[in-house]
Amino acid sequence: MKRLIFLFFLLILPLYSNTSYVVKLEIKGAIGPASSSYLKEGMAFAVIKDAKILLIELDTSGGLSSSMREMIQEITNSSIPVITYVSPKGARAASAGTYLLYASHVAAMSPGTNLGAATPVSLMPMPKGEDSNASGITTLEKKAINDAKAYIKSLAQLNDRNISWAVEAVQEAKSLSAEDALEFGVIDLMANDTKELLSKLDGRGVKVLGKSITLKIQGSVIINYEADFRTRFLSIITNPNIAYIFLLIAIYGIFFELMNPGAIFPGVIGVISGVIALYALNMIPFNYAGLLLIVLGIAFMVSEVFISGFGILGIGGVVSFAFGSLLLFDADVLGSRVSIPLIIAFTLVSLAFFILVMRLFISSRSAKVVTGAEEMIGAIAEVTELSQNSCHVFCHGETWSAKSKSMLSVGQRVEVIKLLGLTLEVKPIKDLK
Repeated sequence: MKRLIFLFFLLILPLYSNTSYVVKLEIKGAIGPASSSYLKEGMAFAVIKDAKILLIELDTSGGLSSSMREMIQEITNSSIPVITYVSPKGARAASAGTYLLYASHVAAMSPGTNLGAATPVSLMPMPKGEDSNASGITTLEKKAINDAKAYIKSLAQLNDRNISWAVEAVQEAKSLSAEDALEFGVIDLMANDTKELLSKLDGRGVKVLGKSITLKIQGSVIINYEADFRTRFLSIITNPNIAYIFLLIAIYGIFFELMNPGAIFPGVIGVISGVIALYALNMIPFNYAGLLLIVLGIAFMVSEVFISGFGILGIGGVVSFAFGSLLLFDADVLGSRVSIPLIIAFTLVSLAFFILVMRLFISSRSAKVVTGAEEMIGAIAEVTELSQNSCHVFCHGETWSAKSKSMLSVGQRVEVIKLLGLTLEVKPIKDLK
């Protein structure tokens, strides 16, 4: 009886527990589409867990402006307080990271870290033209800088942070250490580690969506929201440096294919790299990129059957199909993501089907000809009729007109050596060496 009562209390105890949660994300490396997707998924998870705060541990040298703005929209419209913490020691929040700090409800840094250098830089710098001013800045660059200044100024006003330094970080690419950032009101606090940070946050007032909230996170359980394999993989290919390499491969691949039509290999590599580069640079949505890659993959595999591509089209099709499957489905739209094992399974099935079709195709091309003019060459025939002006032989169940450079006799066996229209040129078998 005592055991039953004990088990009963164990079952009902969670119903009355007041456990609170802190969801922690780690954003490392360049900011890109994968970072934006990871933040969006982490926020959705925090809402499900009814987390008290969303803690972002940041260490970045910058990234794509488009992805950064997507992340800032998620932060500024979040119903859960977002705390961005530049950590560990030696980390930085440069360029896009500075904007993320300014957008967060609470900005914190670890000693030995820095932020700043928020001047927008084009991935592919434009040549200086007649529209450049005395300092060499083009009109397009000036527009980008003015837009960035207005953007970071609005974020500073939103969270009551140092406006003048924010503008200087964009205008003059200035940087600050963590200590100076705290002194100048760029960040809200410093902490040596996550434990100290949460201790300082407890009881602190923040403004979320226009409402003042007092943080009560003492005793909260930290849940580390880990990026899955897909996100980690996409974070690699969407790194601006990698994206730039994909873009160059696409340009050169398509160029060499146009210079040497039928080369196939540079064209296939160029097209696949081009689609990946467009996604990595946030020029097309991931679902469009995924669908396009899947269509390209199927088209390449089908084309391999009809075009002698030496397997390049088929292999390129399988690679494109796998990439597209990773990109196509959005968990936020479907409720769940297509599993990686399922993608691998269907990719392997597609590869096996492609190999089978290729083997059948190759074997059919190398098989002995059984019909047509080619099959007549080497066939054995029998002389059925001879006259002064004509000769007839019986071959494959039909009587053919024939001629020969050698003397023939009725009933003699001959071999067909050439087909001239409807006339066979034959040679006696005894003359064969």
